[in-house]
Amino acid sequence: MKCPHCNTGIAPAFREVVAAEYPHMNSDPQDAARTIWKATHMRCPECYQAIVYLNRNYPDYGSRPDFSVLVYPNRKVRPVPADVVDPYKQDFIEACKVLEDSPKASAALSRRCLQAILRDKAGTKKKDLYDQIEEVIASGKLPSHICEDLHAIRVVGNFGAHPMKSTSTGEIIDVEPGEAEWNLDVLELLFDFYFVQPAISAKRKADLNLKLKAAGKPELP
Repeated sequence: MKCPHCNTGIAPAFREVVAAEYPHMNSDPQDAARTIWKATHMRCPECYQAIVYLNRNYPDYGSRPDFSVLVYPNRKVRPVPADVVDPYKQDFIEACKVLEDSPKASAALSRRCLQAILRDKAGTKKKDLYDQIEEVIASGKLPSHICEDLHAIRVVGNFGAHPMKSTSTGEIIDVEPGEAEWNLDVLELLFDFYFVQPAISAKRKADLNLKLKAAGKPELP
C-alpha cells in the first residue's frame, strides 16, 4: 500500500480496536445481525504520520457487505511537483481529491489529464485515448518503463469492453478495480519525464554556464 500522507510504498501493519458493537432488534432477517465498528490504525514508518481506517462488519451475516473508509487523513495526498503547470496540475489534484469518494470521477479527470499531456507534450495526433497511447508507444520517444505502464492503462481499463473510455474524455464511466489509482501512478511518471527532468536539466545547464562564463570559456548553447 501507499501511505496516504507521503505516498511512499509501505507494508500494512495495522492494529485493530473495537469501537462499538450493536445487536439488531429488527425483525428483518437482514438486520438480525450484530454490527461491529472497528478502528484500524498504524504509523507510517517513513513519515511517522498516523493512518486510521473506520471499518463496519456484520460477523453474523456473511453476505452483508463490509464497509471501510479512510478517516485520517481524510484524503490521500499526492504531491504535485512545482514544475507541473495547469491545466495538468489542477486536473491531477482534483482526481486525487475525489479518488476515495468516486473512483469513476477520479478516472474521468485523470484520463482527461492523460490525453492532454499526450497531445501537448508527446505530440500525438490521434483523437481517442487508446489510439493516442498506441501512437506514443510506437514513436519510441518514451522510456520503456513508461511505455509498459501506458500499455497497462489500456489493459486495466479494458478499453475493448468499454470503448467509451477511449472516446469520451471527462465522461463518468464505470472503472475496473484499481484503474483510477493506476491512472494517477502513470500521470506521476509522465510529470517526471515531461516537467521535472527537463527542469533539472535546464538548471544544471544554467549552473554550468555560470561556471564557464566565470572561467572565460564559451557557454553551452
